[in-house]
Amino acid sequence: MHKNSLFVHKASNLCNIYFALFLLICIFAGMIDRATVDKIMDAVNIVDVVGEFVNLRKAGVNYKGLCPFHDDKTPSFMVSPARQICKCFACGEGGNAVNFLMKHEQITYPEALRWLAKKYNIEIQERELNEDEKREQSERESMFVVNEWACQYFHEILKNDVDGQAIGKQYFRSRGIRDDIIEKFQLGFALTKRDALANEAKRKGYQREFLVKTGLCGENEKGLYDRFAGRAIFPWLNVSGKVVAFGGRKLDAATKGVQQKYVNSPDSEIYHKERELYGIYQAKKAIVKEDCVYMVEGYTDVIAMHQCGLENVVANSGTALSVYQIKLLRRFTPNIVLLYDGDEAGIHAAMRGTDMLLQEGMNVKVLLLPDGDDPDSFARKHTSQQFKDYIEAHQTDFIQFKTELMLKNVKDPIKRAEAINSIVRSVSVIPDPIVRATYIGECARRLEVDERTLITQTNKYIAGDREEQRKTAEREEQRMSSAERQQQEDTSFYRLSFESTVERLIIQNIIRHGDEVIFSDLEADDGSTVSLNVAQYVDYDLSQDNLSFSTPLYNKVLREAVEHSDDKDFKADRYFMQHPDPEISQLASMLGIDSHQLSRSFERQENERDLRQRMQHLILDFRMDIVNQHMKEVQRQLKDAGSDMELVRELMEEYKQTQELRNALARQRGTDVIV
Repeated sequence: MHKNSLFVHKASNLCNIYFALFLLICIFAGMIDRATVDKIMDAVNIVDVVGEFVNLRKAGVNYKGLCPFHDDKTPSFMVSPARQICKCFACGEGGNAVNFLMKHEQITYPEALRWLAKKYNIEIQERELNEDEKREQSERESMFVVNEWACQYFHEILKNDVDGQAIGKQYFRSRGIRDDIIEKFQLGFALTKRDALANEAKRKGYQREFLVKTGLCGENEKGLYDRFAGRAIFPWLNVSGKVVAFGGRKLDAATKGVQQKYVNSPDSEIYHKERELYGIYQAKKAIVKEDCVYMVEGYTDVIAMHQCGLENVVANSGTALSVYQIKLLRRFTPNIVLLYDGDEAGIHAAMRGTDMLLQEGMNVKVLLLPDGDDPDSFARKHTSQQFKDYIEAHQTDFIQFKTELMLKNVKDPIKRAEAINSIVRSVSVIPDPIVRATYIGECARRLEVDERTLITQTNKYIAGDREEQRKTAEREEQRMSSAERQQQEDTSFYRLSFESTVERLIIQNIIRHGDEVIFSDLEADDGSTVSLNVAQYVDYDLSQDNLSFSTPLYNKVLREAVEHSDDKDFKADRYFMQHPDPEISQLASMLGIDSHQLSRSFERQENERDLRQRMQHLILDFRMDIVNQHMKEVQRQLKDAGSDMELVRELMEEYKQTQELRNALARQRGTDVIV
């Protein structure tokens, strides 16, 4: 249906969306109230916080050191005590103290706040939850509490119980695992009695419901029974260090004739096996430091390599590598070495995840250990340096690995062609065109095939993938109801469909100057006088035509700046820098850095008139962007109108009106009229 109006207002829908987002943020933030957040941020000294992880030295009014987020050779990481922000001028990472902790420690926003509260001895105050929030949070927290207790329970049995020491600890000692590593991974032992944990948990007051939901216990007609009875226990910690699951191994003496040596916790509200990696919590700092991660198969491989001194290692423990696990690793490093034993199972495991890793932009290398060795046994035979040297000398990129594997002793031309096609298919999924082109050249050299032939075949695969994506999108479009399509059409022109430069500049000014008055003593309709600050002016002007920003986060910033404009102590830059939504605080920090670097010394003091003129020009530029976008859309519709003369006439009239609007805006901007 054709639209008669350029700007269609959907404020009520947006408000609903924003409220839902705000609610989720509150839940995510652990319900820490605003006053407590302010108290924490007021107490923070970013130099002290960063200084716990980075060796800083004075550099004028600021501090600098080697960036902890990339392999920094010369100090490029700057910290500003005046602005309470930091930034690496090489890799671009930065923000306030909370943002720094979240990135460096790979923790959540509330965890970063709690870290700071503990450092500065501030008591955490949390707001009252509603009933639904209480129920949801209570269930998850109860499961975490039960798991944490169970982890301690299994660990204490291993250390102090007679059977734990005689059976469990003896098993770990037989694998050469030291006591410090047992402590590091919180290894444990479950008593052989089938209801030992269940009875102790009930005695401690833990609810039956959560013992079952976490998978610690099963349930039958006789009651609760322990899932892990008689097994060595390997706790699973998520990236934040919370116990989400357990792995239990039958001891060597009990594995004869037993097919299932390992039993793992089932999926639950807090654990999804395709989203977790064993050892990620213990490995995350080393992964960032080394800018590389080793992927192995099992628990003992991870533990043995830690004991050997190689800590940047994780395991997917028998499950197929998932996109979620790859994205989790990608947060720490793009470089991965698949480290498996050289038997058929190890080769299969290496092949299985290669294409998926490449598709997610990972740089993949493969190392198959000598026959008869797995990472566990190999680590026990070698020192850390020997293991590192061996990896460095024998790891191969996936092209070499796949080529040697698939073309070894292959004489049949058809089989050789199939192998080459498989290799080219792997190359085609690499998203970076430069990396992809490099591998094509390498393939041509190794396979002795004309490079143009490989390029042609690669392009065919890429085109096929894109066509499949297009068809999938079309099928999704067809499944959309007419009401949903109409709703999309109705909202397509009241805002930009892309983030423009001017949009970002407006938000930057709201964050930096949102509380500053730029219109004083304006006469209202009722005869009273009012004043407008930057945020209020932007909101008022855009609301006249029901305009909004393309980025929901920007709309949220504007709305909150307006809501707090009447607050006596409201300072926009401080408010947004210390905002409980980590996205907003990160945005505020980065925009502050972009505009003002790390020092206040270069800031030009603007008067009311200067700031007012700047904002007026920015708003006019923003309107011009929207109008130009709409004119392009009308032109596109004209091309598609075909012989429908009625629609053509309507569109021509709309194009004319829009052109007149553009010319009016051009005159206000002081630019030439465009005809």
